[in-house]
Amino acid sequence: MNYIIFDLEWNQANKKQYENPQIPFEIIEIGAIKLNSNFEKIGEFSRMIRPSVYHTMHSVTKDIIHISMGELKNEQTFVPVMRHFLKWCGEDCLYGTWGSSDLTELQQNMDYFHFPPLSDGPLTYLDIQKLYALVYEPENDKTRRSLKTAVEALGIPQDIPFHRAFADAYYTAKVLQHISAGPAAEQVLKRVSYNVYRLPKTRKQEVHIIFDTYAKYISREFEDKQAAMEDREVVSTKCYICHKNCRKKLRWFTPNGKHYYAVAYCNKHGFIKGKIRIKKSGDDKVYVVKTLKLIDEEQAKAVQEKQDHMREIRRQHRRARHGNTEQGENLISDD
Repeated sequence: MNYIIFDLEWNQANKKQYENPQIPFEIIEIGAIKLNSNFEKIGEFSRMIRPSVYHTMHSVTKDIIHISMGELKNEQTFVPVMRHFLKWCGEDCLYGTWGSSDLTELQQNMDYFHFPPLSDGPLTYLDIQKLYALVYEPENDKTRRSLKTAVEALGIPQDIPFHRAFADAYYTAKVLQHISAGPAAEQVLKRVSYNVYRLPKTRKQEVHIIFDTYAKYISREFEDKQAAMEDREVVSTKCYICHKNCRKKLRWFTPNGKHYYAVAYCNKHGFIKGKIRIKKSGDDKVYVVKTLKLIDEEQAKAVQEKQDHMREIRRQHRRARHGNTEQGENLISDD
């Protein structure tokens, strides 16, 4: 299997009223590096694209990537360039990007120009920005650094300017090579990500994956949040190690209507924290991303405190509403 590390540059409408909702961002450049299974470079791809939708360069885009429309007028359009890119990628490959947005924009452009989909459901890829955080900032692995910051921190020579598709793909591949050469490479590189531009259509297509420290589940679409939270698989807190039913310590609760938490107890493996994120899909439906993670007793108590705090806030709100109602009734009585 090869790794296709790519980056895109895209243009957009100068004003919202001129935006095409089917393709809000039109790709104007693709750059990529191909690595083999040993993370050795075996190929390069760099092409600019003549736009078909937006024929004026957005001012911010021009300032960042320093491309003018005049430079694109003699280039091929998206369709032949994308055909060439897909052929160059080959079939047995795993995509890698810095962050999560490039794969979404690539697939949206492919849809607009009537290409077959890259996958029928969520697309597995390497988010190298996330992997960098896991390896080099494990104490705060939710931090997301810029590509330039990572390159500087790793001492990678900056021999070509940033903010062009090929250059950013080149540096992203260099960061991945550093990660692959490290002592934690085997474990970290298993931390694949899933692009959900296309969600699972059926229960059978839903994503269930177990990583080294947690399990992840990505659901199909539901009509609304209530329907999602009534689904047995969504609210299940089975132990992801032994797959046995766990005793609920804290049933699912939410502090904000978007995130839900629960704590269960496995007799063999201990406390398990569940977290559900309710996310909107493109057609006003919702889907669920759930994680299950082993925690210790102190962490379980912290979740309990979060629930207690939420309950106290709700009690205060109820008292405040009740007090306002009584005050209103007294005013009516005085009249």
